[in-house]
Amino acid sequence: MNNFQFYSPTEFLFGKDAENSCGEYVKKYGGSKVLIHYGSASAIRSGLIDRVKDSLTKEGISYVLLGGVQPNPRDTKIYEGIELCRKENVDFILSVGGGSCIDSSKGIALGALYDGDFWDFYSRKASVTKALPIGTILTIAAAGSEGSGASVVTKEEGMLKRDVGSDLLRPKFSILNPALTETLPPYQTACGATDIMAHVFERYFTNTTEVEVTDRLCEAILLTMIKETPRVIEDPHNYQARANIMWAGTVAHNDIIGVGRDQDWNSHGIEHELSGLYDCAHGAGLAVIMPAWMEYVCDHNVMRFAQMATRIWGLPMNFENPKETALQGITAFRKFLHEIGMPINFEELGAKEADIPVLVEKFGLGDGKTGGFMPLSSEDVANIYRIAAKTTL
Repeated sequence: MNNFQFYSPTEFLFGKDAENSCGEYVKKYGGSKVLIHYGSASAIRSGLIDRVKDSLTKEGISYVLLGGVQPNPRDTKIYEGIELCRKENVDFILSVGGGSCIDSSKGIALGALYDGDFWDFYSRKASVTKALPIGTILTIAAAGSEGSGASVVTKEEGMLKRDVGSDLLRPKFSILNPALTETLPPYQTACGATDIMAHVFERYFTNTTEVEVTDRLCEAILLTMIKETPRVIEDPHNYQARANIMWAGTVAHNDIIGVGRDQDWNSHGIEHELSGLYDCAHGAGLAVIMPAWMEYVCDHNVMRFAQMATRIWGLPMNFENPKETALQGITAFRKFLHEIGMPINFEELGAKEADIPVLVEKFGLGDGKTGGFMPLSSEDVANIYRIAAKTTL
């Protein structure tokens, strides 16, 4: 196990009707003028935004609203939010939505206190030194942004999808009411579940040895997702299954399962170019890319993939041919994704094999290599896209 420092200061309020206490928590963390940032009109139709406004008003907190966040959140909405925050002297951002809304809020939090272009943080031209405080009310279990310091947004010019990370972007509080996710369509639920599992696998496949505690934590979350995801797809109003998935999504990405070990994140980077170019759901893109990445890098450490196959998918170990076990585990993962309604190849995702050179160029390696579990060149990335393009069950 590697040395590590772990800092996760977000306060969580979990359970039914928890959103009705948001005003109390905004006040607790110093907010007096709030930007309520949300996504679709469903947050208004459901009465959620009214409940949020009532809670803020009860605590004497004024607010302004900015809706319209899209999946794969755009820089244009963030610029709009930055301008509004400056005009209205906003001192706290309350994100009401899923990961896209929270990530957009983080971009606004950075830009509102920065003299330059907020994109400087995402293009690595500037380092994060300050940000407006953020709180969240989560409406979809997926990205884990409610408990992390990460943000991923899309620049419309060139459709570049990039990330930034800082502990200053960790929300001050996050309100998690599983009942708010019960209206999600099955496809969105499955996309969220896939994202959660991918966050775990990005940490699970590591070159660090002797990490049994975090290995077992990773496996517990994955086993939970395998059990609970089909249950909520069959019965969207299964509150207890929703609750387990929602908390799994948070602990999958606040890095408690990633401490003391090297991590990968190549699958996420490769997928970002897909959702940047085609504007597909991030979880759907991961369903296509991550098993393809697994196939391609399997030989780097066959026994780790065999461990996944036996511990997570319950497959028997073939001691004479561990790679056979490893490949069976990858197939089991792909079949699970297919069973919950996820795409498994380019055609099902709406991507084109002919665009692979464009995707590789946007990935931006040039003649260099990535880090991670197995460092990848541009040709490696192209090969992973090719596997993803042609995969069948």
